Amino acid sequence: MTQAPLLQLSDISLTYGGTALFSGLDLVIQQGDRLALVGRNGCGKSTLLKMMAGLVEADSGTRSLAPGVTVGYMEQDPDFAGFATLGDYATQSLDMAEHYKLDIAAEGLDFDPGLDPARASGGERRRAALARLLAEAPELMLLDEPTNHLDITAIGWLEARLRETRASYVLISHDRAFLRALARATLWLDRGQMRRREGAFDGFEDWREQVWAEEDLARHKLDRKIRSEARWAVEGISARRKRNQGRVRALQALRAERAAQIRRQGTAGLALEEAAPSGKLVAELRGVNKSYGDQHILRDFSLRVMRGDRVAMIGPNGVGKTTLLRLITGQEAPDSGDIRHGTNLQMAVFDQSRAQLDLGATLWENLTGDPLMRVPGQADQVMVRGTPKHVVGYLKEFLFDEAQARAPVRSLSGGEKARLLLARIMAQPANLLVLDEPTNDLDIETLDLLQDVLGGFDGTVLLVSHDRDFIDRVATTTLVFEGQGKVTAYAGGWSDYLAQGPKTDTPTRAGVVAPKPAPAAKPAAKPVKPGLSFTEAHRLKALPDEISRLEAEIAKLTELLSDPELFNSAPLKFRKATEALTERQAKLDAAEEEWLLLAEKAEE
Repeated sequence: MTQAPLLQLSDISLTYGGTALFSGLDLVIQQGDRLALVGRNGCGKSTLLKMMAGLVEADSGTRSLAPGVTVGYMEQDPDFAGFATLGDYATQSLDMAEHYKLDIAAEGLDFDPGLDPARASGGERRRAALARLLAEAPELMLLDEPTNHLDITAIGWLEARLRETRASYVLISHDRAFLRALARATLWLDRGQMRRREGAFDGFEDWREQVWAEEDLARHKLDRKIRSEARWAVEGISARRKRNQGRVRALQALRAERAAQIRRQGTAGLALEEAAPSGKLVAELRGVNKSYGDQHILRDFSLRVMRGDRVAMIGPNGVGKTTLLRLITGQEAPDSGDIRHGTNLQMAVFDQSRAQLDLGATLWENLTGDPLMRVPGQADQVMVRGTPKHVVGYLKEFLFDEAQARAPVRSLSGGEKARLLLARIMAQPANLLVLDEPTNDLDIETLDLLQDVLGGFDGTVLLVSHDRDFIDRVATTTLVFEGQGKVTAYAGGWSDYLAQGPKTDTPTRAGVVAPKPAPAAKPAAKPVKPGLSFTEAHRLKALPDEISRLEAEIAKLTELLSDPELFNSAPLKFRKATEALTERQAKLDAAEEEWLLLAEKAEE
């Protein structure tokens, strides 16, 4: 018997701000679905996710949820009004006996549940929203950009949790590595229509290009047929007027079909104009030390950055990556050591906080108000790489329409704000690009364009990012912050670092990764032999991390149950924790047994 869908949207239409977001959209989510939801910035992905969650009502169509199914939604900008701490927000729907789930999530995501939301950064607030969703453990999880503002350590922890969950989920994310690790099918939202492709995310982009190619061919054939029929109408209709009115009506129908087709939005006009070349040396750091109180950022650190280098920096949030950027670019001084800067440096900075944007001003005002872009005496012009351009024309190059030009920046999505900031920094010649988390919120196509632009840029790039795929595509050197002021340089990007660095991909909070000694019952993953299938090989690689997580949860529960007063003071909490401990111990035994079987098979 076919199982009923968890969630179904049927014939959904929605117009927002005068723009038709969806028209006749259908969507079915089944038990076990692990879906990537992708599409251009501004196409309505977040709105669609809210509709799945029941928070936005369609103009027409129906939403059907299977009886008893719980849906959890992690939004990009959660509302913390009325909550004294991040923990209060995250545990609002949990029983007291289930609060340990928040502790586990808070440790993995690295945030303080006792923090006042008013003092928390946007990233910390997003982590609390994610922790709340994981702790509630609904049957269907809807996650809107869950990796934004997470460091690589936390992203790895989240990947492990989502791989192991029995829940179904829908992910909006720009992070290719994250989607490749988790998605089993892809939902593509394009011009108000939904297409679904089964299989891993790796094949999505080739499939999308094939769909577009077939669409272009069909459009070309239709245009050719319309031209042919129109020529016949002009040359022969007078002689055959009565007999051929049907053919005339068919021509009108063809023209109506062509007019109804929605043309694909073009790509953003990303371009860089290089300033005169900088000196061969961009910056040299020798024996540099930097601390803030008791926190050591750099200890005896040396680095030479040459013209044309692409240097990526990775590590946990708060470890000092942005500080190193500021030291290299001369915006901050070291406590000790020498820093020498090159000559003729012209710098453009992409700031992760988007502080260069005035959220209350319009897009127009943000461009014309920039002293470097202002054209004297021309209120509707901006200077773009030495040439005056109309403000609206330049904004259209970055996929903004005329109506948006007069709208406040705060009305934009996260990806649209990132595109606007790119429009500002790309207007000026530069030979040194400083990109601090440029990939947050950008759609995959814009990321591809940005990568291509950087590939053709002869200047120097300093990059802070947690997007492993983007680092692989861009970086020639990767600086890894390992904690306690230690920073190590590796040739290449993220994958090259994994190959050269510690032989494990297990994230730790002290640094990005660290070697993990293996107990007798859980040796490190062995090289995969031909005796394993692809699925078994992947499982053998993933099991050590799963075992480590279970051991950590068992340790926390054991510590909780060690309180001799717990049984009397909170009997329900004691019972829930005891049941959870028994469950995790059984899972640990099964995981260790599975590892032993697969390891033996790999050796055959």
